[in-house]
Amino acid sequence: MKKIELEIIALSHSITQSHSYAVVLGEVNGLRRLPIVIGGFEAQAIAVALERMSPSRPLTHDLMKNFMLAFNVELHEIIINDHQEGIFYSKLVCSSQHDQVEIDSRTSDALALAVRFGCPIYTYENILASVGVEMDDDNKEPKSKRRVPQPQQQSQKGIDDLSSYKTEELMNMLDDVLAQEDYIKAISIRDELKNRGK
Repeated sequence: MKKIELEIIALSHSITQSHSYAVVLGEVNGLRRLPIVIGGFEAQAIAVALERMSPSRPLTHDLMKNFMLAFNVELHEIIINDHQEGIFYSKLVCSSQHDQVEIDSRTSDALALAVRFGCPIYTYENILASVGVEMDDDNKEPKSKRRVPQPQQQSQKGIDDLSSYKTEELMNMLDDVLAQEDYIKAISIRDELKNRGK
């Protein structure tokens, strides 16, 4: 089967399921998108790695990476290899000194590890053709009637409209959310501070 390389292009609140997030994978050099609903913990794990944040203690996926490195296990790629009843299935393609193995994984965990290792993400043509969404050439609207999760405005208490806060308030808010290890909120606040040149 033909493998298609993907990259993470968006991470946002899911518009289809409350308390969930959506990671949108885009076809490298193509217009198709693969939206995948994931949990909050996994979304934070991906966001931390994407933003190169340093948590005060290792997250589970950091521990897994450290464990693999300690035992000379390399992660070469992840493959989203199946889709059944709305659930994506993935495998990690790893090697040690003596073996190459494929390890079954939840897709969200595989993505969190791929970001940490900097390894490629693949799926098969048949999966992308059946559950992917093709975007118009201007990358704005899906050609099909299926909706791609789009980043939503933050609506949690304290993150309503970040532009309305003073810079000092944002810095205090950033300290609070980092102490709570809420890295997704921290990224939004940090981006607002960056926009202000702070």
